[in-house]
Amino acid sequence: MGSWWSSTPPPPPLLSEPWRKINWGDKQSAMQRVKDYNPQTEGLQLRILLHGPVGAGKSSFINSVQSVLQDRMCSPALVANDSHYSFTKKYTTYKFEKEGQDTFYPFVLNDMMGLKDSSSRSKRVHVKDVKRALKGHVQDGYTFNPESKLSKDDQHYNPSPSANDRVHVLVSVIDANTASRMDDKVLNAIIDIREEASDLEVPQVALLTKIDKLCPEINKDVRNIYKSKKMKETMEKFSKESGIPMNCVFAVQNYCEEIDLNSDADVLILSSLMSIVNAGNDFLNKINASNVY
Repeated sequence: MGSWWSSTPPPPPLLSEPWRKINWGDKQSAMQRVKDYNPQTEGLQLRILLHGPVGAGKSSFINSVQSVLQDRMCSPALVANDSHYSFTKKYTTYKFEKEGQDTFYPFVLNDMMGLKDSSSRSKRVHVKDVKRALKGHVQDGYTFNPESKLSKDDQHYNPSPSANDRVHVLVSVIDANTASRMDDKVLNAIIDIREEASDLEVPQVALLTKIDKLCPEINKDVRNIYKSKKMKETMEKFSKESGIPMNCVFAVQNYCEEIDLNSDADVLILSSLMSIVNAGNDFLNKINASNVY
């Protein structure tokens, strides 16, 4: 019988090689890829809809994207310092100014009220509102009501959405620290919303946030994200439960407490953003080829 000091040590928390490649230290190239993006259809803007549980980091991701693109800390989307409270009440479109000129990037991010662990009725209302947003029927300024879906008589209902009004990629924003123990009602709502998007052939991706709090190795150095065994296990579990393929699951470290930008965090944000944009662009190209949109 072995003594306590001869027991097998626990396996290291980091893999020897990353299981996903990121071009760390090449922020300029990552930024240039975002700057160079342009949809094939002139005048069309790619609409990215963010949804997910309350406090997952949807608004913080918008602020982080704006900060990286402007190369300074920005906060266009208001954020509450309470993960149990949805500070976002209204449907809001965020545009991003390009190079300080009176021009904008050809993509927008839409923020909406977070999904809470609530009654089945609230879940159904939330899913129906997201479905209408996907189709472009929800206009900016609509205040979400957990007890009733958007009515066709509402002033914020768009009866004739254009191609620019419709959503081209759906992003489920998830707190990495709760992804593996998500409430069943919230998870089922995410799955229901994904099914609605699938019926419309809208691509879906997932974005895991707050990765610095998932394990000390990532907190110490964000470059460890795709070496972290815990990160990989978390993403695999969420992928399996949600049905979103692993190659459509990404992760970022949003800016929340910092007052200065970090190049590695920027590269990770730009890489995830470009993957989301590419998913939406593939959908646009498919639509243009079939001429059905």
